[in-house]
Amino acid sequence: MTFSREYFDRRYTRDSDPWGLATKWYERRKYALTVASLPKAHYRNCFEPGCSIGELTRLLAPRCTRLLAVDFADSALEQARAAVREFAHVEVRQATLPEQLPGDTYDLILVSEFLYYLSSEDLDRMLDALVDRMETGGDLVAVHCRATDRRHGYDGFNVHSSIEARVELERLVHHEDEEFVLDVFRRLPSSLDGTSGDGS
Repeated sequence: MTFSREYFDRRYTRDSDPWGLATKWYERRKYALTVASLPKAHYRNCFEPGCSIGELTRLLAPRCTRLLAVDFADSALEQARAAVREFAHVEVRQATLPEQLPGDTYDLILVSEFLYYLSSEDLDRMLDALVDRMETGGDLVAVHCRATDRRHGYDGFNVHSSIEARVELERLVHHEDEEFVLDVFRRLPSSLDGTSGDGS
């Protein structure tokens, strides 16, 4: 089952940074590699679902003209807004995913440590919706811990295999080590993926 909002609210009630996103070397290193793996110097419109407290959002902000970051935990959103206060072009919004995905299109979508919290059905729905919102030539960046204990029902490889199976996407970058897996996928032109290019 998809993890509930109550689960995350409880985690943030006990600890304002329950995963150590602002303090752990694992996170610092992962964020640096994630930003360094972006193929383009600058993106027009970026979407970051599951932004948590905004540590990665803050690093993405200088690389984007517009950036929308969403989460549904109140405590996380407060911290994320504080983290990007200096960036007027960044919006932090509350949303439940995949039900409340924005309707815009993006040339960069970045998903970090989020997809393995979804049920198999919701993961498929989420990936369908994200691909539909990608502009041709846009990039989808996914980075997830390998979770060898499979505590969320997935590990990073299983989640990323689901993305790799999408015929609309071509993988440009792949990194894996003992802690996490990182991939960058590009949206193929509609003539190659067999769709009309308008999300239909």
